[in-house]
Amino acid sequence: MIEITHLPEPLPYQEGLELQQESVAQILSGKKNETMLLLEHEPVYTIGRQRDQSSLLQAGSAGIPVYETNRGGQATYHGPGQLVGYPILDLTYRGKDLHQHLRLIEEALIQGCAEFSVQAGRREGMTGVWVEDRKLASIGVGVRKWVSMHGFAINVTKESLPPFLTITPCGLNGVSMTCLANEAGKEISVSDAVQVFGKAMKKVLG
Repeated sequence: MIEITHLPEPLPYQEGLELQQESVAQILSGKKNETMLLLEHEPVYTIGRQRDQSSLLQAGSAGIPVYETNRGGQATYHGPGQLVGYPILDLTYRGKDLHQHLRLIEEALIQGCAEFSVQAGRREGMTGVWVEDRKLASIGVGVRKWVSMHGFAINVTKESLPPFLTITPCGLNGVSMTCLANEAGKEISVSDAVQVFGKAMKKVLG
């Protein structure tokens, strides 16, 4: 059974990473059930540990810190108005299939978007969730002894979008980022998103 933990105040990225690492260690030692953290981060750019970091572009000029982390993928942004989810799951009991893990996260996000009357989907050969050619949610995961870390970030409010303009999101040239509020044509709060996507993740990943 997946336990959902919502952290209501924006969290520094390092603190979020430490919470994940603690949960992974507890799951590996049998002291904790699978869990999912749902939160907002204080503004930060992140990128996976790799030689090519060209997708950061002018990130340093934005006055927002840059954090190199142990997930896959190129540059992305986290900050207020965006819901971040970290499913800490034991993939040993889920076929040790990281590809399937990514697809299930996408499916849960797509189902959650439908609750806001937003028709989202996948794009062939790309990870994440899209509305037509506009990217709504990014996904990047890592594993430690087959326990998953990191997860997804879905843009909820319009506030979440401007910082993407100083990077190449996920290394995809010309990509246009969007948010739930724009696609639904109405204001949606992160609190609203927590309820909907928490339920969808529990249903699909559980």
